[in-house]
Amino acid sequence: MVERYDAVIIGGGHNGLTCGAYLARAGLKTLVLERREMIGGAAVTEEVIPGFKFSVFSYLMSLLHPKVIAELELAKYGFKVLPASDMFGPLPGGDFIVFSDKIEKTQSHFARFSTKDAEIYPQFDRYLTEAATIVRKLLLETPPDPSCRNWKAFKETAAFLWKYRRVGGKLFRLIDLMTMSADAYLSEWFENTYVKAVLAYYCGIGTFAGPKSPGSAYVIMHHVMGEHAGAGGWGFVRGGMGAISEAIAASGKAKGLAIRTRAEVVNIETSNGRVSGVTLADGTRIEARTVASNVSAKLTFLKFLSADQLPAEFVRDIASYRTYSTAFKINIACERLPNYKAFDPEKCGFPYPSYTHIGPSIDYLERAYDDAKYGEWSREPFITPVTPSFVDDSISPPGKHVVHLFGGHAPYTLREGNWTSRKDEFAKHVLETVEEHAPGFSDGIIGMQVLTPPEIEAKIGSPHGHIFHGELQADQLFFARPAPHFADYRSPIKGLYQCGSSAHPGGGVGGVPGHNAAREILKDLRR
Repeated sequence: MVERYDAVIIGGGHNGLTCGAYLARAGLKTLVLERREMIGGAAVTEEVIPGFKFSVFSYLMSLLHPKVIAELELAKYGFKVLPASDMFGPLPGGDFIVFSDKIEKTQSHFARFSTKDAEIYPQFDRYLTEAATIVRKLLLETPPDPSCRNWKAFKETAAFLWKYRRVGGKLFRLIDLMTMSADAYLSEWFENTYVKAVLAYYCGIGTFAGPKSPGSAYVIMHHVMGEHAGAGGWGFVRGGMGAISEAIAASGKAKGLAIRTRAEVVNIETSNGRVSGVTLADGTRIEARTVASNVSAKLTFLKFLSADQLPAEFVRDIASYRTYSTAFKINIACERLPNYKAFDPEKCGFPYPSYTHIGPSIDYLERAYDDAKYGEWSREPFITPVTPSFVDDSISPPGKHVVHLFGGHAPYTLREGNWTSRKDEFAKHVLETVEEHAPGFSDGIIGMQVLTPPEIEAKIGSPHGHIFHGELQADQLFFARPAPHFADYRSPIKGLYQCGSSAHPGGGVGGVPGHNAAREILKDLRR
């Protein structure tokens, strides 16, 4: 017997679950299909080593949208954020720098390196915040088609431009962020390389770029765009990042959402240019007049559909969508936390650095990128060590700890050898970099999981292991994400939608693509 649903969601990552939860709340009979044995996609908690629960991929709560948190009542279903420390950055010569959400505290630390940089920082913060405020408003927008190829597109574009007419005076701020390198952008404000690196560091997180790459300035804002006052906070999620996915799933289930794991979709079925359902790897056929794909655009349109079902120009746009990744993740179970030789709790103003950046200068970050451009891992990688077990006693045995190392760059394809033969060598290299700042840390390691870009791709399906499903560059954002004329969550196939990170506004555990896609689906169904 063929199963029938009003809507089927391909992929049980947090965006797919968010889309499904909203559709279920609207009364649609909705099914989420997940290939893996667990839901969550990149927002999962797994006990890879007995007794230790890892946030295997994503590792910090920063972008989950307050609207999603409130409307899906996530706190009711176990969602709770625990605080992370201010950012601690070890520097050469045993020095350090601290970056805080408290402006005066950040100023005091910047002043140790440049009085000018400390004095101008509040002005920079206001300037960037004003730009971020504009972009935050755009997050919940459905991008119109500025080519205005028909009357409907013209009306939507005109309405959008009128709505944001007051942005005109600040438009060039956004153009600067979209086109300038992080280094050039920050150099207009700051003079000290350590100060600039505090913010430029973000431009390489999850992206194949360095601080001197054109367009890298935008990624700074993407990472600092979260707004959580009174809505959950910024920090570690109790129980690991999987608790976000579980809370969204529980919210959806309360409204009738069905979720099925170990259900791999291998084909999207169509009839006369309209979606009709999906086929699973075991041959199961599920009918639905609405299908939303949370998996990457490349898989959705180049694997689940044949090219002759789609416009040739659209196929070319999706095929050329840039997804090359150099991000790595190492999850560690250990006897003790890293003991940073430069850390002084009295001078830093907090008991322990649970959130650390190893990437002290602009040149350091750029050299890390230079190595990767030529197919080798960074000789001096930038690394984000985070220690959620410092505040979360639910993820490790008493007295033991969980440490996550996220960083770059580790090219998807190595110039010499391959990841199968060189992974152990790479992991040793990363740990040696950490040991330069926290001597003796490796001695306390109980076990670890090393994830290179090909392994991230294999586990969660993101092409090349890209954590955002694709580069956050001007030609792959807003109107053009993931392809021109189809940034409105729809596709050339009627009834087939995109609800994942390949769509606007891109990656990060924010829930916005899922929220926006559900809104557009419901709008179409009500017509």
